[in-house]
Amino acid sequence: MHLASSTFVCCLLAAACSGHRSAPPNSTTTTAANQKANTMTNRDKVVALLESLETGAGEPVAFINPNKYIQHNLGAADGLAGFGALLAQKPPQGFRAKVVRAFEDGDFVFAHTEYDFFGPKIGFDIFRFENGLIVEHWDNLQTTVARTPSGHTMIDGPVAASDLDKTGSNKELVRTFVNDVLVGEAYGRIGEFISATEYTQHNPLVPDGLQGLTKTLGDLAAQGVFMKYTKLHQLLGSGNFVLAVSEGNFGGKATSYYDLFRVAGGKLVEHWDVIEEIPAKADWKNQNGKF
Repeated sequence: MHLASSTFVCCLLAAACSGHRSAPPNSTTTTAANQKANTMTNRDKVVALLESLETGAGEPVAFINPNKYIQHNLGAADGLAGFGALLAQKPPQGFRAKVVRAFEDGDFVFAHTEYDFFGPKIGFDIFRFENGLIVEHWDNLQTTVARTPSGHTMIDGPVAASDLDKTGSNKELVRTFVNDVLVGEAYGRIGEFISATEYTQHNPLVPDGLQGLTKTLGDLAAQGVFMKYTKLHQLLGSGNFVLAVSEGNFGGKATSYYDLFRVAGGKLVEHWDVIEEIPAKADWKNQNGKF
């Protein structure tokens, strides 16, 4: 599983980012790191890795496979070296990272995080694991808006999954909603999926409720600004939380949509999202693609 070599790389990266030397790990510290890793869930590993951006802890980098790390953040180079190069840009005041909610779905973990990462941002991160190590990463980031039209933040609300036995049916509900209503533009069916009595909205532009959503979409269209979904790429879920990752365009610009829904009683009752413009291919620092 290459944990020993990964721990060594971790120490080098930590030293480069903090500006001081770190001694390479001896066999005792490496064994302790391996034992700790073996007792942690993949979710715990992701939370530790993301929050190490703020704490400066070096050990969590050992959860990344040093020989295989496929990067889909187009602003970072591929591999563990790309991750290290990103950390080396750490500003004097450091980074801030607080994981608000995180869930596992098979070999995947998806997290919803409040960042100060070259400015305040809200992010979704997805990590794929093989044999207990992270081998692939996707994300979406958006500048933080403190308050939405209904007074929520972009990230508050329930954080713990329930109805774990309904994960499959809840994922299918969101899959059908995205494919039929958003991609297929069957907006007349929106009431089949979104609760008419309870729909808490965390999007920075959209008020609560089904009417708030339909009015905002209509207002944008009247201004010539269209929100288009063209393809659903990933669907991950845990109980009553389901994350949909889609491609499309917003206002004529290539866009990545990450939509997190909370489901209750067979309806979508809460929504968080992060919308990010996809840069031109000439500006990509890896060739793995956004999705």
